[in-house]
Amino acid sequence: MDWPIAEVARMSGVTARTLRHYDDIGLLPPARIGSNGHRYYGERQLLTLQQILVLRALGLGLEVIGRVLAEQVDQVEALRGHRRRLLAERDRLDVLAATVTRTITELEQSRKDGTPMTINRPENLFDGVQPEQYQDSLRDFPEHAEQVARRVAGMSPQDIEAGQRERTARMIRLAELRAAGHAADAEPVQAEIDAQYRALTALRPVSAQEFREIGRACVDNPSWHAAYDAIAPGLAAFQRDAIDAYATDRPDAASTA
Repeated sequence: MDWPIAEVARMSGVTARTLRHYDDIGLLPPARIGSNGHRYYGERQLLTLQQILVLRALGLGLEVIGRVLAEQVDQVEALRGHRRRLLAERDRLDVLAATVTRTITELEQSRKDGTPMTINRPENLFDGVQPEQYQDSLRDFPEHAEQVARRVAGMSPQDIEAGQRERTARMIRLAELRAAGHAADAEPVQAEIDAQYRALTALRPVSAQEFREIGRACVDNPSWHAAYDAIAPGLAAFQRDAIDAYATDRPDAASTA
């Protein structure tokens, strides 16, 4: 039995355009092309599509996925490997969510008491957060990923921890502004986004359009989406919308940073 491309798109949630693109790059050819010119997919293609989507969810790029699919010999064993990685990612996100929850609780208690937050074990701030995971998530922005890799290579462990701390703090500040009722284009939110933009341009020039694409990746990139929404459900979309508003108001951002 086989299914037309429209039905495969409906079942998988992947657009027909994406399926055609997977065919064009040789990642997922259809089982056959009908006399009407439409693509049809069989069970083997559906299993391959499942693997592609799982690997995408793990943050792999299409080029890497193509190599993985080409090198695998046993499909069942390959799926077992994908499952192990998914379970490991689930466990990491559980740890990350617990880390952020603990930090929020401590911050709320310090505000209630009117005293500065005391961090007894600062290393606990970074459970579930690793710099290489941030770098891996930048694979869709190769020029920026290269600059980040160079920067991290020259940093001390203390500097790396400071960078992690600042990224987490930015996410928490944005979540607090959203919880306070500020819209994505509100001045306090835009001030936070401006700080993020200037941190990016400290590495290299970033155009308004590229910044907008990075904002969209906060939702489209599974790793980023999970990290943001582990802090507060909907935060990834709020970050995307805030960056979109920033880029719209500053179309020449790269030249003014």
